[in-house]
Amino acid sequence: MNKSILLNSVNIETMRNTKQFLLPDLKKAAKTQEYDIYPTFDIAGPIYTGYKTLANWIIACNHDIVIDGYSGVYWDVFISCLNDEFAALGIQANWINVNKTLKPESIIHEITANYDGGDDPLFGKLYDGELSDFFYVEKLKSLKPEPNKLNILYGAGAALAGWKCTLLYIDVPKNEIQFRSRANTICNLGEKLPSDPKNQYKRFYFIDWPVLNKHKKQLLPAIDVIIDEQRINEISWATGDTLRNGLKTMSGHMFRARPWFEPGVWGGQWIKNNINGLNKDVVNYAWSFELIAPENGILLQSGNNMLEVSLDTLLLLDNEAILGKAAARFGDAFPIRFDFLDTFDGGNLSLQCHPSAEYIKNNFGEDFTQDETYYILDAEPGAEVYLGFQETINKQQFRSVLENSFEQNEPVEIKDYVQTFPAARHDLFLIPNGTVHCSGKNNMVLEISATPYIFTFKMYDWLRPDLSGNPRTLNIDRAFENLNFERKGDVVTETLISKQTTLKKGHDWEIINLSTHPEHFYAIERFEFDTEITEDTNNQCHVLSLVEGESIAVITNDREQVIHYAETFIIPAAAKSYTLKNTGKTRAKVIKAFVKDECC
Repeated sequence: MNKSILLNSVNIETMRNTKQFLLPDLKKAAKTQEYDIYPTFDIAGPIYTGYKTLANWIIACNHDIVIDGYSGVYWDVFISCLNDEFAALGIQANWINVNKTLKPESIIHEITANYDGGDDPLFGKLYDGELSDFFYVEKLKSLKPEPNKLNILYGAGAALAGWKCTLLYIDVPKNEIQFRSRANTICNLGEKLPSDPKNQYKRFYFIDWPVLNKHKKQLLPAIDVIIDEQRINEISWATGDTLRNGLKTMSGHMFRARPWFEPGVWGGQWIKNNINGLNKDVVNYAWSFELIAPENGILLQSGNNMLEVSLDTLLLLDNEAILGKAAARFGDAFPIRFDFLDTFDGGNLSLQCHPSAEYIKNNFGEDFTQDETYYILDAEPGAEVYLGFQETINKQQFRSVLENSFEQNEPVEIKDYVQTFPAARHDLFLIPNGTVHCSGKNNMVLEISATPYIFTFKMYDWLRPDLSGNPRTLNIDRAFENLNFERKGDVVTETLISKQTTLKKGHDWEIINLSTHPEHFYAIERFEFDTEITEDTNNQCHVLSLVEGESIAVITNDREQVIHYAETFIIPAAAKSYTLKNTGKTRAKVIKAFVKDECC
């Protein structure tokens, strides 16, 4: 099929279910003093666009090709568009689909049965196998190129065939994978038909993505071309050397992840009112995923062209350059998460807790748990945070009330059981695992946390349906297997409200320590300065956000980059040191989180 006919016959926007805009084809100059929703990192390049340039590059190779890739790729569209370019050049390719060597769905289901969570709508267990488990490996390796042809073996896992030839790899950002999933246009590994998006996401998280990440790590040193397929009608691509050199440069300098934004039942209006470039035709924005390493991407830029790869590609390539001494403990897993929870003119979050380290390991296969903090970026007068139990809490009574509410759809006066505290800008609330908590309305929370991000056990959700009108899933049983009922009364004030003290002070700057809980493996500090301040990484990765002030310049190894209010940024361990220069008119405040030395 002709490429133009194919792309015109399939409306690209019907292939993704979201109101979020598709990444633009070219990088536009960022407006001054404004949050940038498409942050890029300049590399030497070049970055190319379009199928024609890729087809010409492949033909110039003059030998066989393997095209491997991640989940969510629109393989049929990609192959058709590329094949049209070959045909225009008088080249006939021999296309070989690796999927014909996959095991049947029934066998794949047996292999993954202990990991897919069964009837649990949210949780499974991280699969510890390999991508090759999904294939008849001998059958896969029996696929051979035909003589005197341009043979192209393609599909996720194609490199497992062992062809000694040019390797192309297609990446798709995790947010776009989810938008495609919600449109019922993609399948899980080895599946022939799409499943319910929530069940599909569970399968992605616990099975598909872990094996694909292992596979990608093995391929990274050998990839000859990396392809960003999210704009399926206008792909961007670069050589493997350009990718690896660009990531090596990034590993020694400040960079930002590309954030993405989602509405939610409790979502607010702060993000809509303060961050430009987003689609305003949404009911709210509940989240900004500023830095969730398993899901965010990073945007490389050369000229005006952009190419996105997953953020975890940096760690898969060289985790020590990013994490420094923390790499010994966390390996390829980025340990710290920053995200925004917006309840301005919205509602309370669900009342919730998170699993203990032992529970999350035994039940879900995660190596560390979801220990959190709430840093208050902004708040309206009267805003509150729910945190810890009342002194008089009765475990059985509390459980009975919650279960009755769920069964009878009756409201609960949560403040009879859970304490609330006033929330003001720059407060920090500590939420180690097992702590009952939620943000109240009219907060803009910067959630600083360990990276695991889906293990929220909801006990009460204010009787709300989800945005589609369906009941929201509660996890009362799991919550009560993890709740710490000793965190009550004065213990909460003494141990879960951060104490802020001065660590160092200069003529126009100060470093503030914000105490964390002993169960938090990360520390939090805040820089406050009028002109500039310089800091060493001490072989640690620092995650930072400008929480007050208009903008700052960040200098790492002679490269200067601009950060605006509310933007999150990363200083890799290999940067060694960095300078923050205040370019605004008022004092700048920058929050910083890093792994405690004793927790590495």
